[in-house]
Amino acid sequence: MDDIASPPVFSCGLDATLRIIAGKWKPLIVYFLCQSPSRYGELRRAVRGVSDKMLIQHLKELEADGIVARHDHQEVPPRVDYTLTPLGHSLAAALAPLCVWGSENMAEVARVFAERDAWTRAAE
Repeated sequence: MDDIASPPVFSCGLDATLRIIAGKWKPLIVYFLCQSPSRYGELRRAVRGVSDKMLIQHLKELEADGIVARHDHQEVPPRVDYTLTPLGHSLAAALAPLCVWGSENMAEVARVFAERDAWTRAAE
């Protein structure tokens, strides 16, 4: 018997995409790597609020999914660069309209979140 796993079954293309970018930080990692290849510390500063544990985990998952390439320069002190693969660049292009939407609606989204936070505090 072979140990080859059967490929996952997706309900639609969005399901496949969401399985790749699932997680709070993955879309931001892809966004910043689309701007330019980055070292770990640069990514940590760019993706504000992410813990080291989550950044490392998400980078490993994106690498395993073929979105991110990790290049270890085999130097002392260690120097590792992260870049998007061709698949990663195509994902970044697909996310670009979401960035535009967020930029165009940032004030309204901030207002909605502020109202929701006020409503949640009042209910407590």
